[in-house]
Amino acid sequence: MYSFSPKLRLVSIILLVAGLVLFGVGYFMNHAIDDTKIEHMMEAVNASGHNNPTHSSQLVGPQDHEAHLKHAKHQVHNQPLASLHFVSVFFFGVACAVMFFYSIQHAAHAGWPVIISRVMEAIGGFIPWGGAVVLIIMVLNVTHNGHLFHWMDPNVINPDHEDFDVILYEKSKFLNIPFYVFRNILYVVGASFFAWKLRAQSKKVDVTKSPREYQYLYRWSIGYIAFFSLASASWAWDWLMSIDSHWYSTMYIWYSMVSCLASAIAVVIILSVYLKKNGFLPQFNDNHLHDLAKYLFASSMLWTYTWFAQFMLYWYANVPEEANYFFGRFEHYEESFLPMLIPNFLIPLLVMVSSSIKRNYKVVTAMAFVVIFGHLWDYFNMVMPGTVGPYWRTPEVLLLTLGSILFISGLFMLTTLMTLAKLKLIPEGNPFLKESKIFEYPF
Repeated sequence: MYSFSPKLRLVSIILLVAGLVLFGVGYFMNHAIDDTKIEHMMEAVNASGHNNPTHSSQLVGPQDHEAHLKHAKHQVHNQPLASLHFVSVFFFGVACAVMFFYSIQHAAHAGWPVIISRVMEAIGGFIPWGGAVVLIIMVLNVTHNGHLFHWMDPNVINPDHEDFDVILYEKSKFLNIPFYVFRNILYVVGASFFAWKLRAQSKKVDVTKSPREYQYLYRWSIGYIAFFSLASASWAWDWLMSIDSHWYSTMYIWYSMVSCLASAIAVVIILSVYLKKNGFLPQFNDNHLHDLAKYLFASSMLWTYTWFAQFMLYWYANVPEEANYFFGRFEHYEESFLPMLIPNFLIPLLVMVSSSIKRNYKVVTAMAFVVIFGHLWDYFNMVMPGTVGPYWRTPEVLLLTLGSILFISGLFMLTTLMTLAKLKLIPEGNPFLKESKIFEYPF
């Protein structure tokens, strides 16, 4: 059994509290910004010569000074909610992707990862907590206390209003508040149920050691794969792509999902190595690490493929409604958009291509942290341009983003390790346990 040390518990609580404090400071600083300062910020952006909008809906409706000021006010005051949104959606997606990876192993009757199956079940313990944060953000948006999603404005689907947007009117069959609320609840409740059910069924296999109960674990794993495949595509539309609801990409759901999958494997590596180094999981060896590192490398390269395929096709076609998505990022996020490829593609490619490196605990663990950092950065690039626009180079955004990361990371650590402490680390009833213990990579 794993024992959640008081020291580590204290660290997670400190992260939670520090995150709340930093977020609170950033929140009050943000709400102290008045209209005069926002006008100065607008003038500074225009003076730079960068005039491409970061959100295509800016091109619809009145284009006078008052309209631009109103939009800028929304963007500036979106900073707190946008910062919390991209971090919470990312970590929720990571936890769900861990359970997806877990379910794939059971569906394939894979023997090698049985040793770390309880690690993955523990990470799934974060799902209801992370989902609760996502639902709170949803409530703030649908009650119009937040303005992350332009399509939620009732004026844009009113043909008699000057802000009427024919594209959003046509999409309103899917992008409407009641259906959005239903889908959000379905994502969170569904993922929480499957995480609980898979964990409970795994425990039952331990108790009964029955092939019949293991067959049920297999069936529930298949069910979760189907659920995740549909839900992760839909929540990518809802939580990320609908921020710029004029824009559409057929690659987007793969791109956002693989980002979470690469980070999910990285989290499994970090927790498994931590347990190994502290004597809780001696059965975890170089061969298990090697396979996890292979998945980490492969998913990083797959993410790069999806990112480049999406970018190349839209950039080459140069359709204004589509290319604008990238123009705004090139102009207003030049320090963030392309440099994000360094931790997500270049470093994994240069470091992890070697087979022997994949057995080095320190290097692979360091790479896992790099990948998580890189994909969190990627989610920043997905959310902030369409919500905050060019007003992100401020101390408020730094404090809000750092506070959100510390708070959600602390919550992730606390809930995961609390769940792990309630589980037997070795699933003794799993019929493939012996195969996992003697697993040896042949090359």
